[in-house]
Amino acid sequence: QVQLVESGGGLVQAGGSLRLSCAASGRTFSSYAMGWFRQALGKEREFVAAISWTGGSADYADSVKGRFTISRDNAKNTVYLQMNSLKPEDTAVYYCAAKVRGTAQAMGVIPHNAIPHWGKGTLVSVSS
Repeated sequence: QVQLVESGGGLVQAGGSLRLSCAASGRTFSSYAMGWFRQALGKEREFVAAISWTGGSADYADSVKGRFTISRDNAKNTVYLQMNSLKPEDTAVYYCAAKVRGTAQAMGVIPHNAIPHWGKGTLVSVSS
């Protein structure tokens, strides 16, 4: 089992940047694929980005490609989401998620209920 705690959300102007962090507890963190998802008001939760358990590959939603970067530091049991050129459309609660031995690509297509570990979320609000 792994526990996930997100941080780094907040208020930012359009065009600005934020870095989200997801701190994980658990002795097998390095074997988990990690992903970021978001849910905007009135919308369903959607995939944003994911990174494989090895850190060797990553996947992104088309809406954030070129603007967001996911990375991980297994020594710190932490995954990051660097968010640049933020748009009002990026406003949402961002959730960190984990799946043992998952691939980055799989995290973006499998049903969300197949991903067993989720954080509580951190709010990102982008104003125009």
